Amino acid sequence: MSFDPNLGPLGPLLGVWEGEKGTDRAPSDKKDDNRELAVSKYRERMVFEPTGRVDNHEQSLYGLRYSTKAWRIGSPDPFHEELGYWMWDAASGLILRSFMPPRGMAVLAGGTAKADARKFALEAKAGDEVFGICSSPFLTEEFKTVRYTLSVEVIDDDTLHYDEHTYMKMKNRAELFDHRDENTLRRVSG
Repeated sequence: MSFDPNLGPLGPLLGVWEGEKGTDRAPSDKKDDNRELAVSKYRERMVFEPTGRVDNHEQSLYGLRYSTKAWRIGSPDPFHEELGYWMWDAASGLILRSFMPPRGMAVLAGGTAKADARKFALEAKAGDEVFGICSSPFLTEEFKTVRYTLSVEVIDDDTLHYDEHTYMKMKNRAELFDHRDENTLRRVSG
């Protein structure tokens, strides 16, 4: 399968992907001082569409507009959704991912990769002016995301795997909570 070379390592993501065996490790919905770990399985659909060329004066980016929805197995209603962009700067080898889940949060994560990479990693940290995390007052008080990491591997032209960690400082907890989502998806079109 050939991919648009302008998209670099993002080219193989173009299209529609679905996964049925995601694992979500998150704080439980039970409101108490401990918020123990809750593990649930989910299905997911990701859509990546080209944005075309985006010029920031001397910088030229190519990217993908994307949306993600996830449903707990057996539930008709999504429990998670995101909208955002993945961008590639060929001159610097930089991958940018900006996204917003509808919970009062925005993330700009980044990392570097070679144009033909099939594996790459991105990161953002709260308070970082370059790759940062911004949250609403409620999330900052109760579930402050202090670090976000994502590793992506395009296993083959039709198989995509990701492992995502959202490290949160939660009220009444000394240690950070590692909210982890992991899934393997198959290309269904594109």
